Amino acid sequence: MSSEIVQLVEQAGPYLTTAVGAYGAAVLTRAEGAAADATAALGSRILQAVWRRRDEAGQAELARVVGEAANEQDESYTAAVLGRLLKRALQDDAELRAELSAMLPTPAAGTVTVTASGERSIAAQHIGTAITGDGHTQSPA
Repeated sequence: MSSEIVQLVEQAGPYLTTAVGAYGAAVLTRAEGAAADATAALGSRILQAVWRRRDEAGQAELARVVGEAANEQDESYTAAVLGRLLKRALQDDAELRAELSAMLPTPAAGTVTVTASGERSIAAQHIGTAITGDGHTQSPA
């Protein structure tokens, strides 16, 4: 998978999660209101862009996945499911990648986004020693 797709998914993830959390499964068919929260509105536009590029079977799958994510109480699960969905959509669609790149805000120079999800996950831009799990002790240096 290209680094461009990974970066787009990482950037879009919070918007997708917020949109599904705010609007539920209706995010795919909902008209964007003037007073909509900016983050949720962008997530909604991203999901609708993916929706428009799918055939009938793809739209049904997208609706199913978004519906499941909307009913899930675990935000990290929702983020992971939506991230996988977006990765698949972006892999073979250069036009969609360009459309999303134009939609998403450009990260400020020097800005780094690091995300960890799941039990005992760790994340860092630079890391020395990282030990997760039970029963570990750090060896003397």
